[in-house]
Amino acid sequence: IPSLVGSEMCIRDRDSCFHAVIWANLGSDRGVIELGNALANQAPDGFVPHLVYWHRPELHADFWGRPGSSVISQPPMYGHALAEQRHLQLAVPDELVAGARAGLLHLAGRRRTPSGLIPVLHPWESGCDDSPRWDRWFPPGTTEEDRRAEKGRLIESLERSEWGHGLANPAFAVGSIGFNALVAWNARELVDRFDQPDGALTDLADELTEAVAGRWTGDRWVDEADPTIERGSSGPDGDTDHGPGGIRTVDSLTALLVDPRPEAFDQLVDPEGFGAPFGPRGVHRSEASYRPDVYWRGSAWPQLGYLLMLAAERAGRTGTARLLARWLVDGAERSGLAEHWNPETGEGLGAIPQTWAGLALLAARRR
Repeated sequence: IPSLVGSEMCIRDRDSCFHAVIWANLGSDRGVIELGNALANQAPDGFVPHLVYWHRPELHADFWGRPGSSVISQPPMYGHALAEQRHLQLAVPDELVAGARAGLLHLAGRRRTPSGLIPVLHPWESGCDDSPRWDRWFPPGTTEEDRRAEKGRLIESLERSEWGHGLANPAFAVGSIGFNALVAWNARELVDRFDQPDGALTDLADELTEAVAGRWTGDRWVDEADPTIERGSSGPDGDTDHGPGGIRTVDSLTALLVDPRPEAFDQLVDPEGFGAPFGPRGVHRSEASYRPDVYWRGSAWPQLGYLLMLAAERAGRTGTARLLARWLVDGAERSGLAEHWNPETGEGLGAIPQTWAGLALLAARRR
C-alpha cells in the first residue's frame, strides 16, 4: 500500500486529502506534505483549485484560460484531512490550518445563494463527473465527444474573479447536497479538532447543515437547481420534478455526516436500494439510470464508502459502520485496489491500482 500513495505531475486537491488520511494512518507525515502541495496554489481570496500542474504549468492552459491550475474547485476535504493528522498526533503547520479555513470561507462568502446553499459551477465541482443528475445538460443521444465539448463550454461560461477562477456560472449552478454537506462537515472537523473557537466556521457549518436538512423530501435529499437556467428535457434516465437531485445517488447520502436520518441509513444498506455485496451502489438500484459498471452511474467508490462508514460510526450505528467497512475491504481486494468498481461483482474499473483505494486499510480495522 505505501508504494501506491504519492504525488503526481497533476495534483488533485480532493485526491491528495484522501492520500493524506491514508499516510497519517500509516504513521507518516507525508500526508502533511501532500496537503501543503494541494493548498500551495491557493488564491488570495481563499479559492483552492482542484488541479495543479506542477511540472507543466502550460498543460491545458488553453482549456482553463490560465496556466498552472484549474479554475474550479471540488468538495473541500482538507478540513477532515488536517483534522485526521491532528487526531493521530502529527505536527500540522498553522499556515495549513489557516489555508483550509480560508478555502472554506471563500466558498461561503463569494458563492452563497439566498437559500443558504453553495452552488457548484460545473459537474466536475461536485466530484461526480458523469452523474445522471446532469443529464438535463446532456440530452438523449449526446455522444462522449459532445459531452466533452459541453463541459468545455461550461468552463467558458464561468464568471471569474480577478485571479481567473470561477465565482458564478449562468449556464450551470446547482446546490449539490453532497457538496454542501461536505463543506459543513469539513468546517466542523477543522473547528473541533484544533480546539479553536471559530465563529465564522461554526456559523457556516450550522447554516449549511440547516440548509441541507431543509432539502429532505421524506425519502431523499434533493439538490437545488437554479430556476433561471433553461435546459432541454432530462432524458429517459429521468429527473423528477425535484430537479437534478431527484435521481437518488449515493453522494447525496454524505448528508448523513451532518443530518443522520435513520431512513437514509436504511436505504444505504437495503439490497433493493444502495446496498450491494461490494457496495454501496453509486445510484439507487431502482433508478432507470443505474449502471453498475459505468463511471459515476452506479459503480462503487472507495472514498464515498469511507465517508459513509464514518457517518454511521458517528451516528452510533455500529452494525451499519461494520457492514460498510466490510464492503469497502472486499471491494478493494476483489478489484485490485481499483479507482472504483462494480458493486455487484467487485470488478475493478478506472485506474488499477489507484491510491485512494488504500482507504480500505482504515476500514479493515473496523470490520
